[in-house]
Amino acid sequence: MCKIYLHICFFFCIFAAGFMTRLSVNINKVATLRNARGGNLPDVCRFAQDCERFGAEGITVHPRPDERHIRRSDVYALKSLVTTEFNIEGNPQPPFIDLVMDVRPTQVTLVPDALSQLTSNHGWDTETNLEYLIPIIRTFKGAGIRVSVFVDADPRMVEYAAKAGADRVELYTGPYAALYDTDPEAAIAAYRPAAEKAHQLGLGLNAGHDLNLRNLRPFITAFPWVDEVSIGHALIADALYLGIEETIKQYKLCCKSIH
Repeated sequence: MCKIYLHICFFFCIFAAGFMTRLSVNINKVATLRNARGGNLPDVCRFAQDCERFGAEGITVHPRPDERHIRRSDVYALKSLVTTEFNIEGNPQPPFIDLVMDVRPTQVTLVPDALSQLTSNHGWDTETNLEYLIPIIRTFKGAGIRVSVFVDADPRMVEYAAKAGADRVELYTGPYAALYDTDPEAAIAAYRPAAEKAHQLGLGLNAGHDLNLRNLRPFITAFPWVDEVSIGHALIADALYLGIEETIKQYKLCCKSIH
């Protein structure tokens, strides 16, 4: 009975306060465009600052070992410029760990990407990798860095992320986006067990991958306790038509749950 009462109070507080999920803009695609021609056009650092100026509450980068988009030098340059939350994503191999420990971002998101992987397409098997993740998470948390673990929408993976010591999980929303256009109810239902497990365990909840202006608000409305979404590809594509200021405005409107 007490647990039910606490849940009711939690949701009442969310709705009364007009809770909004934070928007973190992933700027990898901006770096991809710059790298295609060399030079510094577009300017990744200026773009990040503009995103913040237009209302983004965070900046996300995912530096990969081949530096095909964000470079290590970009991460160091952004360190002193980002005034909102700075989120660095990546596979926690030694060079990545060294970079994160040097930069000390607000948040590090652990992603199990292979070296040749085009984009993130699955989360951690946190049960199998529990002993591997525990010391890495402990290291980052000891440095005052919030740790989020990228997982599939599986409550067991969420549970073992908590056992590993994570502060948050980020749900991989690629399958949600793929299903949403044909069966939105099923797309939401598939994510409910994992989202509710994170809430029950007291984990923060992030989400990312293929979220866009069509499917973002329904996801936030279904799970209004989502703390943060990290969006890059779709947001940058929309900005080609709408401009970055208007695009951020529209994504932020989607980040407010409607009931």
